Amino acid sequence: MMGKIHQETLQKRRNELVNKLIVHNIFKKGDKQLFELTLQELENEYKYIQKECHPHSDVGSIHWKNHVKKSS
Repeated sequence: MMGKIHQETLQKRRNELVNKLIVHNIFKKGDKQLFELTLQELENEYKYIQKECHPHSDVGSIHWKNHVKKSS
């Protein structure tokens, strides 16, 4: 029972990391698909992306659009 819960927790974390990497347009590492990577490889790749990614880049940031105010 405990082993099954542990495996489910690990798989959930792997899926979470895969989804986060996909958001950053990362689908492969080298010649491996993300689902082929170990949990540690996924963790390392995600940490690298977090370190390299500007905090105000595409993912989850607010983008202001210039609108011309119409005069009445």
